[in-house]
Amino acid sequence: MNQNDKKRAAAEAAIRYVDGGIIGVGTGSTVNFFIDLLAKRSRDIEAAVSSSEATTRLLRAAGIDVIDLNQAGTLSVYVDGADEADKHRHLIKGGGGALTREKIVAAASRKFVCIVDDSKLVPVLGHFPLPVEVIPMGRSYVSRTMIALGGQPVYREGFVTDNGNQIVDVHNLAITDPVALEQHIGGIAGVVTVGLFAARPADTLLVATDNGIETIE
Repeated sequence: MNQNDKKRAAAEAAIRYVDGGIIGVGTGSTVNFFIDLLAKRSRDIEAAVSSSEATTRLLRAAGIDVIDLNQAGTLSVYVDGADEADKHRHLIKGGGGALTREKIVAAASRKFVCIVDDSKLVPVLGHFPLPVEVIPMGRSYVSRTMIALGGQPVYREGFVTDNGNQIVDVHNLAITDPVALEQHIGGIAGVVTVGLFAARPADTLLVATDNGIETIE
């Protein structure tokens, strides 16, 4: 199977977790396959809450009603991808820049289903640069703090998040304690969100492999 075939297979596996109500939908190339499948079941759900403007456009084009999370309350399920995942269902997210909204939607959902291909499954998080969304005036301060933690921060030039903020991608971190690091970076002045999803990990990780779907719960 090529990578797109695996992404499609992971999306197909996630559809069985959709059972009416209002659902959360994430952002990224794997999720786009899920949206294509969801379009065929648009009548089976009440509405969707989107984690990004890009996903909102795709959902509406598919005929799915998109509502604000403040109207929705608790969501039945949230389906999203990841840039990296480990077997503890801890994730790095934010390669597409939607980490803050993704983290909010994940927190507001009863079940978080993460869909990835096996290239994203790693023994230790950190090979993929860790995205950190920052208030613009705090970017340099946050970057200096990341250097003190042993990382190499790189400003994502020319990119502005849907929230009007900037992103620093932190390279060369070996993340052996994702929960502690998420809490530490999240408490730094100027940080809006860190792309570690460990304090609230995925409930179910669906990993597409050449031999089918591996389910980690």
